[in-house]
Amino acid sequence: MKPSLRELTLASLKIGCLGFGGPAGQIALMHRVFVEEKRWLDESRYLHALSFCTLLPGPEAQQLATYAGWMLRGAVGGLIAGLLFVLPGAAVVFALSWLYAAHGDLAAVAAAFGGIKAAVLALVAEALLRVGRRALKGRADIAIAAAAFVALALFSLPFPVVIVIAALLGAIRGATDADADSAPVEAGPSRVRTLGVVLLWALLWLAPLGVSALILGDGHWLTRLGAVFATLAATSFGGAYALLAWLQQQAVEAHGWLTTAQMVDGLGLAETTPGPLVLVNQFVGFMAGWNATGGKVGWAAAGASMAAWQTFVPSFLFIFAGAPYAEALRRSRRARGALGAVMAAVLGVIASLAVWFAGHVLFTGGTDFRWPWGATVHAPDLASLDLAAAALTLAAGVALIRLRAHVIVVIVGCAAAGLARWAVGWS
Repeated sequence: MKPSLRELTLASLKIGCLGFGGPAGQIALMHRVFVEEKRWLDESRYLHALSFCTLLPGPEAQQLATYAGWMLRGAVGGLIAGLLFVLPGAAVVFALSWLYAAHGDLAAVAAAFGGIKAAVLALVAEALLRVGRRALKGRADIAIAAAAFVALALFSLPFPVVIVIAALLGAIRGATDADADSAPVEAGPSRVRTLGVVLLWALLWLAPLGVSALILGDGHWLTRLGAVFATLAATSFGGAYALLAWLQQQAVEAHGWLTTAQMVDGLGLAETTPGPLVLVNQFVGFMAGWNATGGKVGWAAAGASMAAWQTFVPSFLFIFAGAPYAEALRRSRRARGALGAVMAAVLGVIASLAVWFAGHVLFTGGTDFRWPWGATVHAPDLASLDLAAAALTLAAGVALIRLRAHVIVVIVGCAAAGLARWAVGWS
């Protein structure tokens, strides 16, 4: 059953307002809404779309929302789902960025979002259980998921390397699977149509950068900001966590738009607000404008808008141009095998993110271990276990998994618990 545009808008707005916890939590929430609650998409199409989005540069959760909307209501549906996935969180991050820059006092907000983190951790655990039961169809898939988890969680290997290896193994397996459906690949979309889509969205993507260069010049901080984030959007394979080190190097060390402490605070804001984790880019843009102009809100808003535009608009280009080809490949044994293996690897990736997230939510201390090849793995200090956070996470998990409580109720309850904890001084 296809939803009306109104139904899709309301569901997408719900996801945008409740999409806490980075890509793992958002992918879990979209699965719950689109597949389980509304039954607008079946499991195989959702997992196929997720596998395809994982291969793209940029924020995979926003791309998945756009892909889901496109499958349900075409380009208009894709715009609705993609925009509403980002806009609520962008509005919150903008308001908190101003509050942070002007006042620097976010204690109550941080306390509420600290409680929300427990709900997010429980939501990710629920997603791993539910999606894993459907996506892991045999020992080979389980082995791929486990290997991806180990590669990322313990050895911090590059995400693109893990995904490419999984895709190659899956393609080989699909080509040699005698039991697989050998139906011919469906005809792809018109090349003329694809070229038109690419040109349209490329123009929209780069127009603000071009206008800034023409009016302000190539050396202006706003133009350089736009160029950095445009490059980041085209090359940031591996999701938000994979780009943070490069963003830190560019924003703090190379250009000096903000300090290391401000960068860390911005990441904390992005992690505890709805919407994709790469909304930290918007915070960086805001602080770049604020710091460069001595606290002028107009320029800070321009920087935030430039960063957000260069980050999220390319996702529409990639989905509207690429999704028709991805759909045409659904009946190819090699393509299905590759995407199935990628999906198994993605579960390992989500599990590694869940462990990383748990290490920061449930423990107050830890150390970073650096491998000889430069990768870093965070190891929590077991003695620093936060009992209150652990208890709240357990309660949220029971409510979601065993009692099937509504997501809104769990998130609001955890936020209230975080505020209560702050009010009584239990930190």
